[in-house]
Amino acid sequence: MKALLAPWRRLLGHREFGIMALSNLVLGMAYSFVAPFYSMFGTLEVGMTNWVFGVFMTVTSLSGIVITTFLSRWSDTRISRRAILLLACVCGVAGYAGYAYVRDVIWLTVIGSLALGVSSITFAQLFAYQREFLTRHGVPDAEAPLYMNIFRLLFSLAWTIGPAIAAWVMIKYSYEGIFLTCAAMFGLLFVIVWRYIPARPPTAAAMANKVPLSQVLRRPYLLCYFAAFVLVFICVTMGMMNLPLLILQTLGGTAEQVGIAFSVAPVFELPLMFWFGLLASRSHPGRLIRIGMIIAVAYYALLFFVTQPWHIYPLQILSAAMIAVVSGIAITFFQSYIPDQPGTATNLYTTANRIGSTIGYLSFGSLAGSFGYRAIFLVCAVLCSAAFLLLWLSREKHEQAVAPA
Repeated sequence: MKALLAPWRRLLGHREFGIMALSNLVLGMAYSFVAPFYSMFGTLEVGMTNWVFGVFMTVTSLSGIVITTFLSRWSDTRISRRAILLLACVCGVAGYAGYAYVRDVIWLTVIGSLALGVSSITFAQLFAYQREFLTRHGVPDAEAPLYMNIFRLLFSLAWTIGPAIAAWVMIKYSYEGIFLTCAAMFGLLFVIVWRYIPARPPTAAAMANKVPLSQVLRRPYLLCYFAAFVLVFICVTMGMMNLPLLILQTLGGTAEQVGIAFSVAPVFELPLMFWFGLLASRSHPGRLIRIGMIIAVAYYALLFFVTQPWHIYPLQILSAAMIAVVSGIAITFFQSYIPDQPGTATNLYTTANRIGSTIGYLSFGSLAGSFGYRAIFLVCAVLCSAAFLLLWLSREKHEQAVAPA
């Protein structure tokens, strides 16, 4: 019990922790309002075909990757994270307000590529700032995964209620309502950053030891981990899109059973995120990430064999465990590679997420049309097996090169 309460007591003793906790909740709430409704917005409200929507998501995602790569680099070596966060919040307000009213595909692409491309740096910058907070207050590197998982837990907490509130807002005020609410959340985050987060220039160590991203990715073990996470996020995206269709179209289930299936995972995700963070403070995160890949393989393989909707409910506990690893420990893991440049390191993680999500969305339609909804989970199990193989092959070199983070 003492081990469970100690990190909370340590964090609650700092006023800055409350500011970061509130920032994570606000940002998590903003994303939870719009992320579940993007495909419906593009196809039903704007009238895009599935192919056009896929191209739209690809263009905006690639633009965001390019923009955030440059901004994260500057935040580590040139300007303060506060300035980057303020810029991102302003662009978030403008971008989501534009989505509320614009229905032309070309202009939506411009808004998504530029304004929302800049705003997408917010997540990485917040978590880079929080890693620096731990360093400033003397938290040992070995304990960083636990504390970073607590920060990630607060971000996830918003997702337990955000989508339900967003659904109510959409029923009452349509897409304008959810996008304007998201814009308001970014406005609130701007106020929090403006009032309470100080401007700290990049450290001398970061400016002196800056390493080009291309050089970082030449490290074979890091490239293996990056590729493995791209594969995993492909599976996460396809799995999220496929699960409701499997329940409704293949298993003959109801919309209520879809809701139950998606409600189980968040209940277990938050405590598992804390537990895995505690384990990562006692063991090398790479080992836990490999365990997470094994869990992912088991989860998707078992989904391939389900015959009734209720069979999915207990399997969602495995989904919660997998997400607790790939969305929590993984952030600290990437940060351990470039300790003087947490912005670049965290953005490397989010870039793997964005690339995987884009490929997953583009691949889902053709795979489901060719092989059926059940087969999608078999494909996911194979891809996660490939991800585990990459991590296994790179394990010795990685764990000798980097001390447990």
